[in-house]
Amino acid sequence: MPIEEDIKNIEDEIRRTPYNKATSHHIGRLKAKLARLRDELQKRAIAKSAGKGKGYAVKKSGDATVVMVGFPSVGKSTLLNCLTGTSAEVADYDFTTLEVIPGTLLYKGARIQILDVPGLIQGAATGRGHGKEVISVLRNADLILIIVDVFHPQQFDTLIKELYDAGIRFNTKPPEVIIHKRSRGGITVNSTVDLELDEKTIRAVISEYKIHNAEVLIRERITLDELIDVVLGNRKYVPAFVVINKMDLADSRTLRACMARFGDAVPISAALGTNLDALKERIYNELGLIRIYMKPPGGSPDMDNPLVMKSDSTVADVCSTIHRDFVYKFRYARIWGQSVKHEGQRVGLSHVLSDGDVVSIVTRN
Repeated sequence: MPIEEDIKNIEDEIRRTPYNKATSHHIGRLKAKLARLRDELQKRAIAKSAGKGKGYAVKKSGDATVVMVGFPSVGKSTLLNCLTGTSAEVADYDFTTLEVIPGTLLYKGARIQILDVPGLIQGAATGRGHGKEVISVLRNADLILIIVDVFHPQQFDTLIKELYDAGIRFNTKPPEVIIHKRSRGGITVNSTVDLELDEKTIRAVISEYKIHNAEVLIRERITLDELIDVVLGNRKYVPAFVVINKMDLADSRTLRACMARFGDAVPISAALGTNLDALKERIYNELGLIRIYMKPPGGSPDMDNPLVMKSDSTVADVCSTIHRDFVYKFRYARIWGQSVKHEGQRVGLSHVLSDGDVVSIVTRN
């Protein structure tokens, strides 16, 4: 039986089976098998297309990488041009973008790489319409912008399904579950919280992936799908938010309806450049970037060229960014800013920095 037909049969059986305590074990096995088959189908699609045409070799650059994803002709290329000044081809027909087009957004001292990828279509998770190449780029993003046409909000559902099927998880963290394989002893389940899943279902899911001896430690309440994600071990967890484009063409009722559905979305008009400042600020905040200003001992701080770091970065991270010798020769650092109790406070490598901090590093000779 072809793998696609096998997947369809399992999906149909899951839909027909009412979920309750008596059927949870059976549905658990079905979902685990379904996820395994989808994963296998993606691998086959990648192997089949290997060597055919050219893929997308995109080198990450700058302080962070943001990827825009959406249906064809949703306005990604126009938006890229507005944000970065890149001359991406723009037209009123589908599939204008046939490769990844990079640009750089300069904002608050940060150099943010923005990537415009070909529009996704239904079936992208199994390789249709440059799907595998686009998804490989998305899996390496620091942030994903889901671009939705104000007149076609249903595009969001298709995009999310395709990316979910491709193993991309939005705005969530990996479940706190550890599976330690061992040579004997069967499958034991330990938990620090009350679980919705019973141990029989957990064992059934893990066994579906040919794991028959393991110690499972669960530290949070998880769903069946989250357990399957942990067992597969190839999911990517990426922050994302929705950008509603073409707001200039919509009447107030259409725009309100779209915003009601995507409450935290940023409405823009890429064609007119409307609300792009709000979008840039949202991108910067979602990436969690902070600016650190370096001050040589006895000198003045350089307030024109900040060192852009991830939030929760430490003095050790700053030292490593400048040069690894700074870590080896480190004596102490002095900090001026919100992360310390008094100006010029002396701190060590583990000190966590805040946005706008001025840092002076003292090293051994």
